[in-house]
Amino acid sequence: MNFTDLRAFISFLEERNQLVRIKEHVTWDLEITEIADRQIRAGGPALLFENVDRHETPVLINLYGTAQRVAWSLGVNEIEELSNRVRSLLDMTKGPPQGFINKLNALGNLAKITRYQPKLIKKAPCQEVVLTGDEVDLFKFPILRCWPLDGGRTITFPLVITKNPITGSRNVGTYRMQVYDKRTTGMHWQTHKVGAEHYRRGAESGLKRMDVAVAIGVDPTTVWTGSAPLPPEMDEMQIAGFIRERGVDLVKCVSVDLEVPAHSEIVLEGYVELGELRNEGPFGDHTGYYSFVDEYPVFHVTTITHRQDPIYLTVVVGKPPKEDYFMGKASERIFLPVLQMVLPELIDINLPAEGVFQNLMIASIKKEYPGHAHKVMNAIWGLGGMALTKTVVIVDHFVNVQNLSDVAWRVATHLNPRKDLIFSTGPLDDLDVGSGASKFGSKLGVDATQKWKGEGYQKPWPNEVYMNEEISNLVNEKWLKYGF
Repeated sequence: MNFTDLRAFISFLEERNQLVRIKEHVTWDLEITEIADRQIRAGGPALLFENVDRHETPVLINLYGTAQRVAWSLGVNEIEELSNRVRSLLDMTKGPPQGFINKLNALGNLAKITRYQPKLIKKAPCQEVVLTGDEVDLFKFPILRCWPLDGGRTITFPLVITKNPITGSRNVGTYRMQVYDKRTTGMHWQTHKVGAEHYRRGAESGLKRMDVAVAIGVDPTTVWTGSAPLPPEMDEMQIAGFIRERGVDLVKCVSVDLEVPAHSEIVLEGYVELGELRNEGPFGDHTGYYSFVDEYPVFHVTTITHRQDPIYLTVVVGKPPKEDYFMGKASERIFLPVLQMVLPELIDINLPAEGVFQNLMIASIKKEYPGHAHKVMNAIWGLGGMALTKTVVIVDHFVNVQNLSDVAWRVATHLNPRKDLIFSTGPLDDLDVGSGASKFGSKLGVDATQKWKGEGYQKPWPNEVYMNEEISNLVNEKWLKYGF
């Protein structure tokens, strides 16, 4: 399962009755949001709106609105298939492979990674139409105003491409872009994102301008990769190639020194003037609240290229669950093996929809010594993007962290609040609602593991209530005879 572009994935979904074409006239102003929100909550299909008010370009939304569609977008039937591929690759990197067969397998894995490097081509579908000068007009596209109090129409699903001014390494990130006029947008580079780091490095090195390219409507794997929590120096295009098992075709931009996915539907080329800031927001965000007005860099669009008859891919965020939850859940499963390399005691993690990624992580561990849960909490708060996690709940290895009812029972019964609630301080997400200060505040660790004598627990831990196996098997055998 390998999709060269967005259109191939649309055809794939249509064949499986997972996409609906809507010919009824709709407006980009709030109406599409309300329709998509209802479909997402109902587990409904992807939606292609073909008759959007005053626009010829159709709008595609709810592409990633179920776990199954996210798996398909990544070329598998189940996300665990990808998780196992990552686990296999990491096993290879733990040390030199032993034995002739293992060494051959390791060489094969390395060859595959090399084969999936991005490939530069000269002629690309995304440059079938080139608009410059007075032809540049963002309002040519049906960019949505998502929620009633939003500060304006916002590009919500871009792949924003920049280069580190010092190292030249590429970053691809999904950062919202509020449209100010037909040639300028905000660039919502949050403090802890790599795009913001590139901006800071440019300012430190004395740059006046930084090239930026924005790809909209790329193949579904590369779109997902742009939102994935990768380490700063890891190339999202190469990871997309590894997942797709096929390198991403890139093409040089027309007016800036960057490369973009060749099969993008729409590409915006331009620059950010370092030091130029403008108010952006409010915006109905994935926290379920409106983010406040704040100053962010300004993106100046100098060139637009697109395919003939392009498709505008977008997404709506807000109170969970939305599409971003299902995309984030895939990240959780795929990157679990990476976390387990650093924390081998880690059994599983769950980032519930209600935790909006950064507010809550539930982790199960194989506890081996007093205070082990505290060690894991502090380790999580020191791991890259995990450093922004506000609440970490630790349970024992035999607890299913995906079962929130079981987790809630364990927390409620195991908790000794004075001893088991751990407070810390550190960086928080820019969008955090509860902290008194911006980007910094307190964190909570909850030790909901069974307690040991070495942790000050003096009485024996009680046995859990279970039916014995003999009676359970008896009832299973007689179940149909009971007449239910």
